Amino acid sequence: MDTHAFASLAHVRVLLVPVGSIPQSTFEKYAAEIRSFETVRLGDIPADHKDERARFMPSPLSTGHLHLSFPTHPPPRSHIPLSLLRPSHFPLAVIGVAACSKNNPLSSVFAQFNSSLLDIFPSDGIYPLARNCFVFEEGEDTNLSIGDNLPGLFILPSMMGNKKLYLGTLLADLCSQILGEFGVLVQALESPMGNEYLNSTLLPTIPPPSEIPEPLNGSRKGSLPPLPSHNSQPDMTKGNFTLSAAPIKRTSSGPGFRQSSVVSQPARKRLSTIGVASSHARLFKVLGDLFLLSGRPEDALVWYLESVQLFKSSQDHVWYAATLEGLATVSVIESWSVGNGLQNSLTGSKEPWSETCDKLVQATALYYKSPTSEGDPNYSLLSYLYTSCVLRHSSFLFAIWSAKGWGPLAFTVMLQPGPKPYLPPTLSKDENSWAHLERLSSVSGISRAYIASTISQIHGPWLLHLGARERIAILEATSSLYACLGYRRKEAYILREVLGCILDLMVCGREEDGLSRMSSVPGTSGLGIQGMNSSSGGGWSGVGVRMSESSDGNNSILELLKYVCKVLGINLDAVKLVGVNPNSDLPSVAANEDTSLSYDDYDSETFENVESYGWPELQVGVVREAVAVAEALPDFPAVAQFALSALKTLQIVLSPGDQYHLYSTSARALGTARRRGDTKSVEYWSGRPVVSITLAPIPFARLPVEKPISALQPTSSGISPILTGTDPFLYNPRKVVGERKTLVVQRETLDFVVVLQNPYIFDLELQSLSLSTIGVPFESRPLRVVIPANSFYEVILSGKALETGNLTIRGCRIQAPGGVSREFIMPLLTSEEEQRLFRQRGALACEAGRSKYSGIESFPWEKSQKQPSRPPSTTKQSSFRFMECTVVPEQPFLRIRRTSLTHGALMLYNGEQSTIRITLENVSPLPIDFLKLVFDDSTIAPAQQALSEGELSVFETYETEYSLMQRPMFSWSRGEAKDIHIRPGQKVTLSVTCIGKVGCTHGTIHFSYSYVHREPPLLNGPKIFHIRQLSFPVMATVYHMLECHALDILPFPHHSSGVDDAVDERVRARREILHVSDEASWCLFSIEVRNTYGSPFDVTFERSQEGTPTASVSATVPPGSMSRLVIPIRKFILSEEELLRPIPTLSDRQFVVQKSKLSDLEAKSQREFFWYREALFRIVQGRWRETGGARFGELSLRQQRMTLPMLETLRLENARVQLSLVVYNDSPVDSHALVEREGVFHPPAEEFVYLRTTITNTTSSSQVFMIDLEMEPLEHIVYEGVLNDLAVGRLESGETRELETAICFLSKGRFEISAEVRSYDVPPSDNSRAGIGHLIAIVRGVDAR
Repeated sequence: MDTHAFASLAHVRVLLVPVGSIPQSTFEKYAAEIRSFETVRLGDIPADHKDERARFMPSPLSTGHLHLSFPTHPPPRSHIPLSLLRPSHFPLAVIGVAACSKNNPLSSVFAQFNSSLLDIFPSDGIYPLARNCFVFEEGEDTNLSIGDNLPGLFILPSMMGNKKLYLGTLLADLCSQILGEFGVLVQALESPMGNEYLNSTLLPTIPPPSEIPEPLNGSRKGSLPPLPSHNSQPDMTKGNFTLSAAPIKRTSSGPGFRQSSVVSQPARKRLSTIGVASSHARLFKVLGDLFLLSGRPEDALVWYLESVQLFKSSQDHVWYAATLEGLATVSVIESWSVGNGLQNSLTGSKEPWSETCDKLVQATALYYKSPTSEGDPNYSLLSYLYTSCVLRHSSFLFAIWSAKGWGPLAFTVMLQPGPKPYLPPTLSKDENSWAHLERLSSVSGISRAYIASTISQIHGPWLLHLGARERIAILEATSSLYACLGYRRKEAYILREVLGCILDLMVCGREEDGLSRMSSVPGTSGLGIQGMNSSSGGGWSGVGVRMSESSDGNNSILELLKYVCKVLGINLDAVKLVGVNPNSDLPSVAANEDTSLSYDDYDSETFENVESYGWPELQVGVVREAVAVAEALPDFPAVAQFALSALKTLQIVLSPGDQYHLYSTSARALGTARRRGDTKSVEYWSGRPVVSITLAPIPFARLPVEKPISALQPTSSGISPILTGTDPFLYNPRKVVGERKTLVVQRETLDFVVVLQNPYIFDLELQSLSLSTIGVPFESRPLRVVIPANSFYEVILSGKALETGNLTIRGCRIQAPGGVSREFIMPLLTSEEEQRLFRQRGALACEAGRSKYSGIESFPWEKSQKQPSRPPSTTKQSSFRFMECTVVPEQPFLRIRRTSLTHGALMLYNGEQSTIRITLENVSPLPIDFLKLVFDDSTIAPAQQALSEGELSVFETYETEYSLMQRPMFSWSRGEAKDIHIRPGQKVTLSVTCIGKVGCTHGTIHFSYSYVHREPPLLNGPKIFHIRQLSFPVMATVYHMLECHALDILPFPHHSSGVDDAVDERVRARREILHVSDEASWCLFSIEVRNTYGSPFDVTFERSQEGTPTASVSATVPPGSMSRLVIPIRKFILSEEELLRPIPTLSDRQFVVQKSKLSDLEAKSQREFFWYREALFRIVQGRWRETGGARFGELSLRQQRMTLPMLETLRLENARVQLSLVVYNDSPVDSHALVEREGVFHPPAEEFVYLRTTITNTTSSSQVFMIDLEMEPLEHIVYEGVLNDLAVGRLESGETRELETAICFLSKGRFEISAEVRSYDVPPSDNSRAGIGHLIAIVRGVDAR
């Protein structure tokens, strides 16, 4: 295409034509060598001083330059009427480029060159003026020689050392031929007949020399003969008028060729006025053009000025405007020539380019107002001249603007734009920012808006009158200027029209190439499919023919279309095209393609900006055009890509109808592309369809649990942990601590729940949905899924792990119909990553709308890169965690065959014991060599909660643990599991013991089993093994019928009556139990039992005490009544070692620090209470039996509490104290004790008696004792000595000592005397009391005085 350089009027065009079968790359290489000669010095051109050819020849000392351009395409034949008006528009010479070896004869090459010229140029044209053929040798051993019969053929040997110098010489000779032919052409135009032809029409053409009529003689002056037709051949005045490039005689005319312009015949004139009445303005203008092409701008300026003076008085606007364009070009050439690139500073009130700009403005106005009519055949050429002038003006301003002002760089851009004419060195894609563009406007003095307003004059209805080629070239140049100026939307608007022109050409080409429909074949529906008419011939019956379609240039059109849409805010590359394997039945990823979602892609999709940009109505319309263009090419993968990209990026602005249309269009296009065997397809497009992936809960019966191998060993300690440390149960459903590994079993089906989303209004079909896993092999079948419109949809994907090890689920691999599969990863976000994502979303939401972006920075994909909070792409693979499953070896499977319970319900009395029989069956092909039972009931959780809170006292904590560990609701004999080996298909029966506990409503029996001793042993066998659990729930109903109250420990009373006095046998048996030898060493255990049930129960308490015979007491407790049971207990004392032991824990739970700190004395007292209470419960045990029935059970005393008086009564003192009253007779050694009745003494009043205190050391060591006496009421008693701190002395073990104190009762009444013996070695604050004695005296006598 023409680059529309500003100084194109001064360029000598030399057409480069490939000759023969030269490869394109070779032609381009040699053409580049020729194009390196942009200018030729006039001094290097050989001069021809013969006749008229010397007119335009330069002198040997000329300093000017001849500017060359080397196009490879000739102008269309419709431009032939411009041959005299715009000679620079046509190739003035032709160079044939050929590559030959020794096998190619030069004569055939030259013949091919001449034949190609016959096809390119018309036979009656005056161009080209010169022609040469350059033959480049191929190969080192080639030795071509040229004969004398091939003029114009030049050989360039491959071994030539300075080939560029030789090329320069050949080009200089070619320029000499062109300049010589200029003289011949001007000689023909200067003649009266030539001038008449020049002024005959608006756009005249000169006929061949043979058709120019000869001048009339003088004898026929008065006649007015008509001008001859073009077919007549009169002689010229000068017989030597010839064109060196004479019209080429055709052997055959090209098919379908016809001259596009009709040359109007000049009007008849009188003979005497031919050549006289016509103006010479056009001739002077042609002379100026030829001098400008000859590199002589000074001479061109003279002739231009002469023609301007003549044009001013005429109405020849087109030629006048063309002359002004030449004057503008001359001014630039002269500026470039002065100093040849040196900057010349010009000062003044006007800018140096203002005069040139004014000429171009005037020329544009003249073109615009040139008189034309709608049917004028020259209308298209006038439109082309007008648009070319506007482009010349625009390129002139653009060159100055881009070069930062008037100077050498601007002149260079105007003369030789180079390979990128609209991207000069001062502009680059990296620096094409708004600030840089405005800086150029400020420095150059020309604003971008002024240049854009000049360019905008091109657009108008006259573009429709241009030919397709001219319209595309003009619009292309216009869009390029807009792009360099930074007006991307204007550029996109023009490029849309370029696409329209190209598509018009494609449609017209299909209609005219004879391939779109055969004359004998009726048209049928389909894409390029033509059904054959069965009646036309038997050979074509039922045959469908699809003509091959050329896809050359389709990619360029699609890239241009993508660029236009991108400028308007539509990213048609949002869905990528990827290659597929043509040998596969289903589209799959090519070997060099990676369609997995990377970690950076995951972050980018997570922060995807859905902010809309642009005008939605315009975007929707452009998308429709883009899809239509892709369908018209046709390029069906591109159709699918454009439609799906629009669905992905413009969903919020697309109507439901548009969404459905685009989706159905993409589906049809993908199907058609697949049928045609296209190797391209689209990636998955619907955003992130996978919302979440979770492993469906494995049934409890099939869930594997990992346990250390140490769990198989018996525990050495009888203490079982409850709250911390190792769980006492192999499986505890109430306890979940931290993150556990997900265990799955080899070759067992796993179900994964995949949540998908469809944000569109149509049902979204997925051709293939499968899991993406790494690690051990995973067998899974992909599913075909249809997601309902605007909904979330759950899909179950099933599969099996074939080997043991780690299985990692990265995400899902999804494939849309006709597309390629793509992996979507679903990482497990940690709390830190969730916080990071939350902060990033907040920052992006905060920045939305706060910053304003201009130009292409306002695009969503560009704006996101400019945001300061954009997360950097530094996410590493190790920062993501995925769902992981540990695949364990195959496990056996056990089921409950039958049980002894009815409907799984159990009814018990409190404390009752029962047995449940459960039959298990192994239904797997693996044996079971490990079986263990663990239990759970409704009382465990509240107890553990209370223990974990730490608010219980020491006694409550111990009782809670005792209830959990020593009295569980379910239990079984662990010895039964030692020899268990359940073979495949075998059944086994187990017995479980149940004890009724009040408050228990339900329980569960867990069977933990495994195949531990495998053959061969597993690699991780020595460390861990895996078990499965089978649970059997039990509904429990426990009746609360007996309650114990008012536990008491009483001193043993004195009985006056013997055992034989009782009449009733039951009373006699009771008295026999109460009969003891040493009453001081015994105490009474008393408890009340109440029956809250509706049936009577027999209650028995049994005493089992060391050193005493076993005894029991029984009673029948009727419903709603209460009975007290009493049984004597021998007092006992615990050793210091036992009392110093801390209160134990039945678990490994670490007790929390008590809120109130106990003193040492209080702690000692607490331990003493605990251990004596435990000893009492070991001695006395209760049981019950249903009266008249067979049901029995235990009666627990654990809820009873012990008080200090009870402890003192139960505990055997260190010293035994006995008090008695004695009376001495007349002799001091003769004494007798007063009579004691039922433990009460009756002393006389007002008489002295002696209080005898007997102290016996009951400990195993010697002790020093002291004694304190206390009498009540003391004011009515007279005593001898002191009552406190009486020394007893040291008593050995078992030794007894007596102390006597004289007392006198002064009145009658009831008196109480007590004696407390203390250990002398123990401080009084540390509970040093060793024993106590008590005496009651009732005095009967005279009143007190």
